[in-house]
Amino acid sequence: MDILLIGGLWLDTSAWDDVVPELEVLGHRAVPVALPGQGDGSTSATLDDQVAAVLAAVDAADGAPLVVGHSAACTLAWLAADARPEKVAGVVLVGGFPWDDGKLYADLFEITDGVMPFPGWGPFEGPDSADLDEAARSTFATQAVPVPEGVARGLVHLADERRFDVPVTVVCPEFAAEQARQWIDAGDVPELARTKHVDLVDLDSGHWPMFTRPAELAGLLAGAAQQQA
Repeated sequence: MDILLIGGLWLDTSAWDDVVPELEVLGHRAVPVALPGQGDGSTSATLDDQVAAVLAAVDAADGAPLVVGHSAACTLAWLAADARPEKVAGVVLVGGFPWDDGKLYADLFEITDGVMPFPGWGPFEGPDSADLDEAARSTFATQAVPVPEGVARGLVHLADERRFDVPVTVVCPEFAAEQARQWIDAGDVPELARTKHVDLVDLDSGHWPMFTRPAELAGLLAGAAQQQA
């Protein structure tokens, strides 16, 4: 199965370099999705541009793909399910949840000169970054791509209720599957509360398992793909 990999904020496609070969060994075609404004030098990209890039990858896939979103890009993966409910085999959300309609995509940190730079490690101290050593942190911060304001402050539009028929797997790294279930049941994640099939799986890692647990993450993605094959 084609597995589309969408990185979260500040990440370009190289974030998946250690996951891709692991998925290929497991028999899948891994396709990191290049997002406008995250690696191409553009600072004028919008959320609509990124959605278009994801949908182009869905349309180009061999059969119905599994769409994987990491962190903020969980919303991008869910937008793909909304726009192509008949084409997306399943969605995997890694370390995050999709926003509901009308929310701003990722208006989380200060915008400077039209972009949202990586804010440093302060906001991510604790479980998010506990498994990243100093070298990994330095590399991440050096390579982090500032997110265009038009992406961060883009408005999420969801329209097709058939998205709730698309199976979802939530990979829970810095939080536990039990916690995620409580959040969903409490109504804190409205989109998943209405989704008909949601699996929750634990992964012992911080917020960026593609760097610290690539083989384990690939195994979970392959398992989700097998369920939807």
